[in-house]
Amino acid sequence: MNKQEQYNEVLPQLAALLEGEHELMSVLSNAAALLHQTFQWWWTGFYLVRESELRLGPFQGPVACMHIALGRGVCGTAWEQQQTIVVPDVEQFPGHIACSSESRSEIVVPLFDAHHKVIGVLDIDSRELNTFDETDRQNLEQVANIIAQAITSA
Repeated sequence: MNKQEQYNEVLPQLAALLEGEHELMSVLSNAAALLHQTFQWWWTGFYLVRESELRLGPFQGPVACMHIALGRGVCGTAWEQQQTIVVPDVEQFPGHIACSSESRSEIVVPLFDAHHKVIGVLDIDSRELNTFDETDRQNLEQVANIIAQAITSA
């Protein structure tokens, strides 16, 4: 099964899983688990905007950084720029935060509330270079929309 076919299966699964659920930690925990199990990435999780920084939320994978400043690293930059960032080689990203030396490529997708304000980010890391592409960007933005709708519609 190719990557797009995997997304075609996971998007409706995620929507069904989160239908009627609005509890933040439950939604994020199950979303991280579903994505992580499906795609077998190195790290899959969320950072949430809290008191002018990103704070670690639910995730699957090895231990992670707990606080990230606005504009710092890939997560802080995606938050600041309010857009998805695909990094083929984290060593080439200025200011990359090395929570794990095994992370080689990364994608970070902002989560927006109804007023288009960033409330958190979906962060995914791979042990391989060039893991993420336009297919991932488009589909993970759909994932982020499904998640944001669940947690902001309560």
